[in-house]
Amino acid sequence: MTGLFAALHGVRLRAGALTRARADPYNERVSRCLLALSAVVLLPLAVLATDARTAVEAFVAKVAGAPVVDLVLDETFTLYNPDGRYSRSSGEQRVWIKVPRRQRIEQVMDGRREVRLVDGDRVWIRSADGKVREAPAERGRDRTHLLVPFRRSANDVLAEWRSLGVRDDVSHVTRMGGREITVIGARPGERQTPAVWLDPERGVVRMVVREKLPRGEGMVDLTYSEHQPLTGGLMFPYRQEAFVDGKMVVLIVVRSVAVNTNLPDTLFDPDALRRSP
Repeated sequence: MTGLFAALHGVRLRAGALTRARADPYNERVSRCLLALSAVVLLPLAVLATDARTAVEAFVAKVAGAPVVDLVLDETFTLYNPDGRYSRSSGEQRVWIKVPRRQRIEQVMDGRREVRLVDGDRVWIRSADGKVREAPAERGRDRTHLLVPFRRSANDVLAEWRSLGVRDDVSHVTRMGGREITVIGARPGERQTPAVWLDPERGVVRMVVREKLPRGEGMVDLTYSEHQPLTGGLMFPYRQEAFVDGKMVVLIVVRSVAVNTNLPDTLFDPDALRRSP
């Protein structure tokens, strides 16, 4: 989830982990640049004409039939060194999502706890020192609604993809893991072009976009795999990975997903966040 990453969306709290260790600047920058996020091998087919809008409309219609009003995700995440060779830091996060566009993300990394509230285009952050501030919305951070676009039309989804540089007038069909995938935004063989890989049953399984990163602009490749049933025939990816210029920088593993738990509005209230101990 989550500007991908990384778009680290959410975090699970662990008792006793809330020390005041100094944050690693690299970890903080990466965790704010990427979101949501599985290494996969694409096996290109011959060019087969397919209509991006038709593929998106079919999936959005499938999502519309699923009775989902809220989600709770428990996840672990690992941040890797910029060269992708070894892990640099790890943590836990819990994410509360209330359809259509509200989130609460609690994250513990390097012994520091951060709480982030998202309500549409507004963002509030409670840092490790207990101070709460409203922050600018970060482009691309909240992409959960693109993975499972509850209460959104095909026009909404395509418009947001276009804002990320994905062309909806270019598409082709390929195969991945024996499954037929519609690739929107790129022609066969184009690897440095913003694109979305859409599985008719699983939804978005890969997204490639250009992002401003700590070391300059780069290609961010987000992959989603190990899908498990969610509800109403929908699937959710339990493994999410982010690659920058071919090197893995973030791994998120979903440990559990709870659906329709009737989340209270106070979870997403910035005033309640300021009052909390």
